[in-house]
Amino acid sequence: MNQKFLRKLPRDSNKYSHGTVAVVAGSPEYSGAAVLCVGGARRGGSGYINFICRDDFTRALVAGAYPDVVLREKVKGLKVDAWVIGPGSPPLRRRFNIPRSKFAVLDAGAMRLARKINAEIVVITPHEGEARKLGFIIGEGEQGRQQSAQEMAEKLDCIVVLKGAHTVVASPDGLVVVDDLAGPELATAGTGDILAGLIGSMLASWRPETIHEAVVVIFKAVSAHALAARAAAAELSPITSSDILKYLPITIKQ
Repeated sequence: MNQKFLRKLPRDSNKYSHGTVAVVAGSPEYSGAAVLCVGGARRGGSGYINFICRDDFTRALVAGAYPDVVLREKVKGLKVDAWVIGPGSPPLRRRFNIPRSKFAVLDAGAMRLARKINAEIVVITPHEGEARKLGFIIGEGEQGRQQSAQEMAEKLDCIVVLKGAHTVVASPDGLVVVDDLAGPELATAGTGDILAGLIGSMLASWRPETIHEAVVVIFKAVSAHALAARAAAAELSPITSSDILKYLPITIKQ
């Protein structure tokens, strides 16, 4: 697949034509997840990032880290190209209404909304433990993981990003791609939050029209994320999710 990570922008672009994203993330217990997720979203090419959270402390952390991000109080009425929902959030209601959008990336407790969210193309980002909570047992070995990801994609009618060694991206119509770049450096808290934000931002920026085109963009995000982790690990040991955020803009520019 073409590994040009960022979409080339025309000279007359503006912040809205770059793509718009809304991130719903964080909680008093997991405020850092919001910072990491928004950090990932800022590096995926989108020109306008909205952040929504009811917890004042989390909102203050995000505002302090990223003054370019717009804080919102409500989901209602907000129109964006892509939603990123769930990193660090408490379990969401079975009906979480968002304005209609092209893309929705669901993580953590939001993944159970996969068949109910108001978006044309839905992406979920489970690791094996989260897959079990959704009722799926992940098979052994690379082939077993691919088959399990495909089964999830078909039954939930969404694109599945099954995280772990050799992350698998599977679509409901049978396309499966596997990452072979990531190493154990990604096995640290918060990396999935960054990836969710990055996927949402890259989808908003590239604006793929079909499921297959969306899988290509998502795989770009997975690859950029893995390469940033490798770059961090080449200089630092051990690495943290914050280190990956620092290396992401260097990697993604290549």
